[in-house]
Order: sequence, then structure tokens, then C-alpha cells
Amino acid sequence: MNIIRVSDYTSMSTKARDMVIDRISNFSDMVLAIPTGNTPEMLYSLLVDTYKEEKVSFKDVVTFNLDEYVGISPDNPQSYSYYMKEHLLKHIDIRRNYIPDGLADDLERECAEYEDKIREEGGIDLAIMGIGRNGHIGFNEPGTNFESLTHVVELSEDTIKANARFFPKEEEVPRRAITMGIKTIMNAREVLLLASGKEKAEAIKKAVIGEVTEELPASALQRHKHCTFIIDSDAASLLKNW
Repeated sequence: MNIIRVSDYTSMSTKARDMVIDRISNFSDMVLAIPTGNTPEMLYSLLVDTYKEEKVSFKDVVTFNLDEYVGISPDNPQSYSYYMKEHLLKHIDIRRNYIPDGLADDLERECAEYEDKIREEGGIDLAIMGIGRNGHIGFNEPGTNFESLTHVVELSEDTIKANARFFPKEEEVPRRAITMGIKTIMNAREVLLLASGKEKAEAIKKAVIGEVTEELPASALQRHKHCTFIIDSDAASLLKNW
């Protein structure tokens, strides 16, 4: 595990942008797993700016969303499909993108077919993600089996409360989601995790130097052969002598 400490959120986003562009520029037919939420917003803004400056092209890039809520239409502003289109996809020359269908009649089949699509595209080259305060990656909540592939998950109360800020009322936050599993993420050739803010410090500490346990999903990344954490000074505040 490689830890890159930076001063603040802007520095984290800029460093991540540079790494992503390096991979896209040096490897053809890149397949990315991409997250939603507050953490990657500036990263996406910087990628769009770099594209508009004609310094990078995404014409050979395929993306897979890490997750999507169950029961929300793709054109709902709270859906992750809508988020990705607004923040990134509609602004660049993306080759192809995949997002789980949270309205699928057969959710288990949708999960299996999502895995099939990942395999058909040659697997994930770079999985980008944030980390939840309870240590979740994607929507893999504490207790998720490390052997899990893409699956339907019941969201924890911590996650529901954390995501309530995006909805008019907490009761409107979906209780289920489709997410890439831990094994799906671990099968990526490279993983890049981003974290900013003191509220992430405890999760980062446990993920980096704590026990590898299914009760802290991000701890699985200690076993990944090519994993980088980019964390700002606040998120790294509990990593002493590292």
C-alpha cells in the first residue's frame, strides 16, 4: 500500500487528476471504476477542465460506476447515474459507460450481468473510490464478505444518515443499493482511494494499520498489490509514524 499525504482537498484532487491522466495517456483501452459523492467532485471538475484544454482524451476509456441506489430512476437528480452524467460523462468524449440499473425487475440478474460486462471489457484497470466513515468502500458495509461480487446491499443507518444531506428528508434516502463487491474491487489491477477531512481519519487509520477484517471493508485493500491512498492532512491526522 502506497500512502501519499497532501495538504488539503484541492491538493488531493489535483494529485488524483494527475494519476488518472497518466494512466489514460500511457495505457490504451483503459477501464475505470468510478465513484460518486463529495470526495471526487473536484477530481471530475479537473478532469473535465483538462479535457476541454485538449490535454487528454477519453475516447478509449470505459467506465463502470461503483454503485447505484435501488428504486431511483436514472433521471432523478439524486441518482448516481444523474450525478455521473452531470459531473463528468456528458462533458467528455467517453467511449462507453456502465451504471447499474437500480430499477431492474431482477436485481440479482442485474448484478450478475454487471460482472459479465466487466469481464467482457477485460476487467477493471483502475478502481477509484472514497471511504465511508464506517470504513465502507463502494456501498460495501461492515460485515460484507471479502469474496463478494456485485450485489444488492442493505444500507447501514450510518450510511443513510451520511447521505441524508443530499435528500429533502432522511426518510427519502433509499435503503438499498447495487454495489461492486469487495472481490470485484480487489480484482482491479490498481486501486486509488481518496480521503479528505477529519471525519475520515478514524476509518483511514483502521484501513491502513488496523486488523484486516470484514467489519472494516476498506482494510481489505491492505492485501491489494497495487493500491494507493491519497489523503489530506486531516484524514491522515491519526496515522502516526507512518
